Amino acid sequence: MTESDVLQEVLANEHAAVYLHGVYGARTSQSAQPDLYLALRAAYDAHRGRRDELAGQLAAEGVTPVAGATAYEVPDGLETADGVTAAALDLERACAEVYAGAVASTTAERRAWAVAALNDAAVRELGLRGTPEMFPGAGEYADR
Repeated sequence: MTESDVLQEVLANEHAAVYLHGVYGARTSQSAQPDLYLALRAAYDAHRGRRDELAGQLAAEGVTPVAGATAYEVPDGLETADGVTAAALDLERACAEVYAGAVASTTAERRAWAVAALNDAAVRELGLRGTPEMFPGAGEYADR
């Protein structure tokens, strides 16, 4: 798998994260759950920024960036703040796994970028009631 292939996988994941965090934010009340709303808004902004950055990098290299899907599967259980929190935590864990794969498959500046993305996802997990992990995104080494 080339670095471009890895980045395409990360980009596809970012498309999904932007979509789903938008859905989760829409299911959250800014006045009733301000902490959750702010966490989801920050996640949405971070993923949108990464998505746009990756698409620009790939295009600059002459690679056609993978397009987002028209829709993504939305999990059940979003009727409560706890359900939204759990879904957002699952999403960030999935993102961490993709970033960990990018760390393992890239070099130099791209690896540094992937490490930063992985760290951000791990911090977002903590904000969504996740537990600290020694190796975030590496399921076989997770402390869960």
